[in-house]
Amino acid sequence: MSIPARVSLVPVLGLTLTALCAPAWSEPAPLPVLHVGLDAPAPVRPAFSGRPALHARTLARLPRVAGLVAEGRDIRIVAFGSSSTEGIGASSPASAYPAQLQEDLEARLGKAGHQSVTVINRGKGGDDSEAMAQRLARDVLAEKPDLVVWQTGSNDPMTGVSVERFAELTRAGILAIRATGADVILMDQQWCKRLSGTAGSERYGTALHEVATELGVPVIRRNALMRAWVAKGLLTPTQMIGPDGLHMTDAGYDQLAKAASAQILVNAGLAEDAPARN
Repeated sequence: MSIPARVSLVPVLGLTLTALCAPAWSEPAPLPVLHVGLDAPAPVRPAFSGRPALHARTLARLPRVAGLVAEGRDIRIVAFGSSSTEGIGASSPASAYPAQLQEDLEARLGKAGHQSVTVINRGKGGDDSEAMAQRLARDVLAEKPDLVVWQTGSNDPMTGVSVERFAELTRAGILAIRATGADVILMDQQWCKRLSGTAGSERYGTALHEVATELGVPVIRRNALMRAWVAKGLLTPTQMIGPDGLHMTDAGYDQLAKAASAQILVNAGLAEDAPARN
């Protein structure tokens, strides 16, 4: 199933973001608050007997994941996206963020519940939203995931997909995923030289967040997270982005996996939404 060439637009709720790609690649001012702490695992409740008490602010954001954890059932995740998901820039597939996300989620959930977490990597370098729409059914929906982590918006500014078309395809993809009963969480653009130097790239990040707000989809705010890692001295720009100025390194993917894991648990109501400690 491919997404139609044109999808009816729904009025988008406005959301102004100040934490998107800056016009220049430089160390940012510290961010006051992030969604999750990154220097230690999120404080997951150690034992689940019955449905967990969901945090009021994250109620039903990832309800399928919350239900599976409550029932002690295995969780199947598809990581969908472009080169950041495929792992371009990593030293090996095991160092790409999806592989590390699987390990981190299992560690955070613990072995007491006898749960396994499977993360299937469906990243393809160079894909923009048009290309992802063409393979959504085959590469994502056919896997029958419980959760889709969808990284998007990085290549569209460079391939000429309009912001309006990007928003249409993102909206349609979210609805197609949800129609199967799966949860979805988005991941926005990386903070890097190549995107900062591409005119209008920040508009795609803004559009992603607007669609997410409209449909109530949580977002792993990679752009803001990367700025914070630098501002707080966790990584330098060259430690988290490789020499091509676009793709993340092993160290960058490691931090991204930890952040994604923590954000998933927060939005499933299984961890507190706390300020970052780095």
